[in-house]
Amino acid sequence: MSPRSASVNEELRRRSRERILAATVELVSERGYEATTLGDIAQRAGSARGLISYYFPGKRQLLQSAVHRLMHRTLEAALEREPRTEDGRERLARAIDAILGLAEERPVLMRTHMAGILQAEGFVQCPEQQRLAALLRDTVARYGSADVDADYPLLRALLMGAVFAQLLPGAAMPRARLRAELFQRYGLEWEQGVPPDGGPPDGTPVLPATLRGRTVLPDRLPRQSSGLPSGLPSGLPSGQSSGHPSGLPSGQPSGRPSGQSSKSSK
Repeated sequence: MSPRSASVNEELRRRSRERILAATVELVSERGYEATTLGDIAQRAGSARGLISYYFPGKRQLLQSAVHRLMHRTLEAALEREPRTEDGRERLARAIDAILGLAEERPVLMRTHMAGILQAEGFVQCPEQQRLAALLRDTVARYGSADVDADYPLLRALLMGAVFAQLLPGAAMPRARLRAELFQRYGLEWEQGVPPDGGPPDGTPVLPATLRGRTVLPDRLPRQSSGLPSGLPSGLPSGQSSGHPSGLPSGQPSGRPSGQSSKSSK
């Protein structure tokens, strides 16, 4: 029998890694982080225990990669669902709904993930995280950002803060309220994306008619009282580092003048 080609071996490794990541999501969602062992994951994935250690340095890093993979797949499905659209505002609305929806559907998994990224190692630099970041950056670019390097980490921070607020034990905020605040900040209309049942919550700010249908970066929106908890970022002061592990430049997001074109940055 002739030896397998390099491309075949690479595909087998990719499939093996995918099975491990999928098994991690399933088991942590079912049992929680502490009750899930690497042996359990290997058994669920149909892989050798040593193969997990070959791909990942530890269980915490494995979980982050698994959740980033799930977030990327969820976000990609939301952006590409029918009817397909190239409208940047609709795509941003879908992205916000996808992340908030994932937190609602998998609270145990997402709460564990949020706790993990607050550890000393922070974000794990892995292919799954990089694909998720690239897709979010592309969403920001299509929305009309003139400075994706500044506006992408701000969007990421706002989404992380909203997920944290949604999952905070004993003081969780309703998804609809968090959605309304994010939509108002980005000049999106409630009907865009996938609106939750029941319509906008009472007290939701009405988007001024002059801003409807326009790209509006957060620093250009009229300031109104926020429905988000006091710790949620509302912007990065000029010169403050975003803290992104890949070294994204710091800076305050800038809006795009009406009619100015943008290029996707991936």
